This record gives sequence, C-alpha cells and structure tokens, in this order.
Amino acid sequence: MTTSLLSQRSAGVVLHPTSLPGPHGSGDLGPNAYYFVDWLHSAGQRLWQTLPLGPVGPGYSPYMGSSAFAGNPLLVALEPLMARGWLSDAGVMADFDPLRVDFQRVLPWRMARLREAFAGFTAQATGQERQALADWAATQQHWLDDYALFMALDQAHAPALWPQWPPTLAQRDAAALAAARNLHTAEFAFWTFVQWQFDVQWQALKTYASGKGVRLVGDLPIFVAHHSADCWARPDLYWLDTQGQPSVVAGVPPDFFSATGQRWGNPLYNWDAMKRDGYAWWVARVKRQLALADVIRIDHFRGFVDYWEIPADEPTAVKGRWQTGPGKALFAALTQALGQLPIIAEDLGIITPEVLTLREATGFPGMRVLEFAFSGDAGHPFLPHNFAPNTAVYTGTHDNDTALGWWAGCNAHERALALQYLGSDGTDMHWALIRAAWLSVARLALCQFQDVLGLDGSHRMNTPGTMGCWTWRFSWDWVGPQAAGHLGKLTAVSGRGRFDLLGL
Repeated sequence: MTTSLLSQRSAGVVLHPTSLPGPHGSGDLGPNAYYFVDWLHSAGQRLWQTLPLGPVGPGYSPYMGSSAFAGNPLLVALEPLMARGWLSDAGVMADFDPLRVDFQRVLPWRMARLREAFAGFTAQATGQERQALADWAATQQHWLDDYALFMALDQAHAPALWPQWPPTLAQRDAAALAAARNLHTAEFAFWTFVQWQFDVQWQALKTYASGKGVRLVGDLPIFVAHHSADCWARPDLYWLDTQGQPSVVAGVPPDFFSATGQRWGNPLYNWDAMKRDGYAWWVARVKRQLALADVIRIDHFRGFVDYWEIPADEPTAVKGRWQTGPGKALFAALTQALGQLPIIAEDLGIITPEVLTLREATGFPGMRVLEFAFSGDAGHPFLPHNFAPNTAVYTGTHDNDTALGWWAGCNAHERALALQYLGSDGTDMHWALIRAAWLSVARLALCQFQDVLGLDGSHRMNTPGTMGCWTWRFSWDWVGPQAAGHLGKLTAVSGRGRFDLLGL
C-alpha cells in the first residue's frame, strides 16, 4: 500500500503534532491528534506529513535530536497514562500559552509528569503490562539499549557533552558500561518506558489514521547531532578525533542568500566505514522510520551525491569543500534489504545533474515549492506547467513563510507574474496556490495547515538560521467547516480524493 501512495494522485497537509491544540503545553498524540485525523478525512485528504518525530535538540529543533531512532517524549500524551491509573489527573493542570510551545517551561513540566507516570507504572502495572513493555523492548533492543543508557548518562553528567564524560564511558569500555547500567538501572528503565509509550501511542494513531484513509508521511534528516546516542554508540561511523570531537562538520557553502554559507555543525558520516558493513546503520534507521510512517521525506537529498565538508574549527562555512557521498550504493543496499522504498527526495536548492541522475535512478519523486516559482520567467521549474508527474508539490514547506506571509513580502515582479499565472486578484492567494498545486500534474500535492486556514506570516513554523522557532500552535476556533469543505471539493475535482465530496 505504501509504495502505491507514490503512484496515485494524492493530497495532504503538513502539520507537526506539537502544533496541535491541547491542555498540556504542547500538541501531542492525545485526543487532538485523532480530531485532526477526522478533519483530514472530512476534507478528503490522504496524507498527513509531520516533521521528524525524534527528540528535540538545541534550539528545540526536530532536526537536531539526541537519537535517530527514538520518539520525542514531548509527544507522549498524558491522557492515556491517566486512563491506565499511572498518573494522577491532579498533577496535569498548568497555565500554558495555548498558541505557542514554551519549551523552557513545557519540556521540564512534561518530563516530570512522565516520571510520575513511570512511578505509577512501577507500583501498579499488571503482569500483562510489564510483559508488554518487556516484549516491545526486546524488539527494539538494537537501538533502545544504547539510547536509554545514553540518556541516563546524559542526566548524570549534564551539562557535559559525551566526549567530556569519564573517559571509560566516553570511549565505551565494556566494563564501565556494564557498571553504569547497574548504577543507573532506574533511569535506564524510565527512558525505556517513555519510548514504549511513544510507540504504543503512535502506532494506535497510525492505525486509526489508516482506518480513515489517511497515511502518514514522516521526515528523515540526513544528519544526526553530535551529542546523540547514535554518535556515542558508533563513533567509528563518523569523522571524529581521538577525543570524540568532530574533525569536520556539515553545512552548505556561501550562496545568494548567505555570504558565509551555513555551518550546521553536525558530524559527517564516514561513508567508507558505513559501506564496509553494507550500510547496516542506515538500513536499521530507514526500517525504523518505515515502522512509524507510510512514506518518508528524506531531507537534503543532494548530500547523498556530494556534501559540503567544513573543518570543525572554522566558525563559518566559507572554507569548506565538496566531498563525494555514497550515491547509488546506499539506496541499492536499502532496496535490497527493505524492498521498494516509499521515499520523497527533498531536492531543493542548487541541484547538479548528478543529483538529478541519482533521484531518477531511485525513482523517488522530487519536490517543487510554489512560493519559489514566480521569481523568474515561464521556464521556472517550479511553475506547474513544467512539472513531471513524479513530483511532490508544496505551496510551501515548514521552512517557508505561510502563503499569505509570502504574498505580503513579494516584490513587484513576483506579484505581477503570480496574479497572471494563478488568475487571482490577490485576495485569496492561499487558495490560489493550493488550487494550482492540486490541479497540477504532480502526483503528490501538499500544503501547510496554516495555508488552509489562510494565516499570515506571524504563524510561520520556522525561519532558517534564527532562534525561537518551532513553537507555533493553532486553535480549533480557527477551523470552521468552510476550510474542510473547500479543500475537499478541490481535492475531489483534481482527482486526488473522494469524488463524493463534490456533492454532485
């Protein structure tokens, strides 16, 4: 079913679960996630695309987390824990901003609630519940043991990063790790419990969505954070020095948008080391993501062809150099291990012929963003008449402004071309962009939920290179029946959903 999603005309909405309404400071996998699935179904949508589901990292970005395999504890809903009797409802009342995630307050508060729930589980769980946890942990042991121990050690040695831990722990001496596991048994068990509950809740939501005809599109960042269980557990797979510090880091070179480029700071993979074991880490990573989502968007696809390598001691990306990525060999190994891959390739930015060749060889659909389409002339590749069918078109992504925010900032050329091309007078630009995407030949068409609601740029999810992002949430008060009705009819008439929504 998953691969067929990429071969049929489908439409969907981009919304991260943290943006959902709810009483506990952040959107999560509780009742409002199910309400959103119901809304998608009522609007005839087949796809719900999220951002990465892993733990948030520096700046609370979902693209810089502590594990490539774990789920975000912030998404674990409290209602199911109360229903099990593990968490008292007396402890879940708090005064949080309903329209933004105040991570500095919400994250420690929710982690404290999860610790209370774990204490309740430890004291009250039935034998069947304990066995369910043990059985699940056994199936995830290949990543879970390292993650849970990493988090236990991180708590014990904070704020030090893992290379500053005691050398025997930083360098993973077997005896030291065994002693640490015994010393931190309770903390290890807590992090295992949290991941179990994330999986239980996510799989229940995924099953519910599937029953409503809604499939989940996940997001896989190409790189991992240095302070992560992945890097600590397998330092041989990265370019690190003898102290565990990166010798080179990831980024992108200077361009029209930035004279100094972007220094992301992620450690870079030692692709030769990964190749020697058949890219086993990548196989395990993609297999895990395919257990969470029906389709995966892979971020920064061009990095698999060539990537910008920056010396770790350089403060900017200026003095980097291009290095060759794994190319076809990686995706051949993934396909051999996992079968046909339901992947969307994020091929935005300056794309070389080699990147196009790799994407075409894999058969993955590439991405087109309508907000980028009006800066040139009729030959711009992001204008719908230039699309190939094997394309995923977006009005805008999480890194873009909302449609109305983009429109407010357009220059005269962009405005004139957009009005002519879209046949709009500018009063409904969000719907004009959605209509152009939905009626295009691209098999997949998606938009941000902000664009369905016609929200301005103050509702933007992320502005790359700035702090204070990822906090946006919406209120159900903003979502009237008109939005679902309009989107449903547009989806039906464009051949992307249930034709009965037209009411003909």
